[in-house]
Amino acid sequence: MKALRYVQIGEPPVVVDVPVPEPGPGQVLLKVTAGGVCHSDDYVMGLSEEEYTAAGYPLPMTLGHEGAGVVHQLGAGVETTLQVGDAVAVYGPWGCGTCHNCAKGWENYCTNAAALGIRPPGLGAQGSMAEYMIVDDPRHLVPLGDLDPVQNVSLTDAGLTPYHAIKRSLPKLGAGTSAVVIGSGGLGHVGIQILKALSGATVIVLDVSEEKLELARHVGADVTLISDADAAAAIREHTGGLGADAVFDFVGADPTIATAVAVAGIDADVTIVGIGGGTATIGFGTIAYDAAVRVPYWGSRSELIEVLDLARAGKIDVETQTYSLDDGPQAYADLAASTIRGRAVIVP
Repeated sequence: MKALRYVQIGEPPVVVDVPVPEPGPGQVLLKVTAGGVCHSDDYVMGLSEEEYTAAGYPLPMTLGHEGAGVVHQLGAGVETTLQVGDAVAVYGPWGCGTCHNCAKGWENYCTNAAALGIRPPGLGAQGSMAEYMIVDDPRHLVPLGDLDPVQNVSLTDAGLTPYHAIKRSLPKLGAGTSAVVIGSGGLGHVGIQILKALSGATVIVLDVSEEKLELARHVGADVTLISDADAAAAIREHTGGLGADAVFDFVGADPTIATAVAVAGIDADVTIVGIGGGTATIGFGTIAYDAAVRVPYWGSRSELIEVLDLARAGKIDVETQTYSLDDGPQAYADLAASTIRGRAVIVP
């Protein structure tokens, strides 16, 4: 089968031929219908050899932590209601299944995964950018039903991650409140839709170009502003000087985090989702009273089911650009060049 793999540190991924994997006991083999491209992949491939090795990533590694497919084969001993031919989405943040957090469905916060060497597909385990992939346990598969896998595969991260981030702040986002979204790209443009679907907040969006702000307006942003040195003052003006009730930074660089902290109002949530390498400076006098800063990771399996239900109800939609598996390397080149509108999806 063909697979898009990261083979050499510092070099672009390549398409190679590898054997179709055999599912072991308890595992499921999927015939992949779609694999999503994410900035997390680009981040991993940007690590130095020392950083990559220290993080425990293997070489070669099939990319793709957003996956959808049909059940092709069940390994020995698999007990599941799923049947061969069922359409499914892959829940990516695999955990041990037995720790306290996993028992609550929070495998994204599994306390045993690192010690046991359990890694997400495409971020340690072999991923979805291939014709077939192994899923370690049927509990990490969620029925897709009649949802288009190409259109919705990105929801397994680009929908689940902002949903998890936003859900915690919903009690603060009733009518008359304001929420700021920094970055209207792959995750941000879905986050805008989630806020519009679930909250009463006025959604204010920052980004660096009119083209990106046009996408924000297209998916429902109420106010769009260029992200520059004047952005914080503009947000204060739009919020009557009070600041935002919640800020979601989908970039995570030093300048955007500084803006997020600066525009947070009293008792606001500042949620840093992006992995831009920035850090927050907080302390008495540097952030509004009782404001909280959070750094969430991915989301729970039950939240993925809720995200897919939102898509099924027509509440959220992912802007996608599709690439064949052979054109996978070009998808990552386009991602690095910031020319993708929304999310890129590899279709085997």
